[in-house]
Amino acid sequence: MGICAWLVLGGIAGWLASIIKGTNAKMGMFANIATGVVGSMIGGWLFSILGGRGVTGLNLYSLAVATVGAVILISIVQAIRK
Repeated sequence: MGICAWLVLGGIAGWLASIIKGTNAKMGMFANIATGVVGSMIGGWLFSILGGRGVTGLNLYSLAVATVGAVILISIVQAIRK
């Protein structure tokens, strides 16, 4: 997957995760992209451990994996901040 696809997938996944976790007003575009890209790595690692596939390209499955990873990342950051 190319860098542009990672950025697009990361941006959408980070944005969805910020809406799910209620942090959308606090995060900007670059934070959403960074959260989504790191979240896709976390989600891909987690899904591969559980027997699934990680991020496979620019598709709905990969978006779901990246969003789950981004939600986990935001949850960890919120727990550390408290």
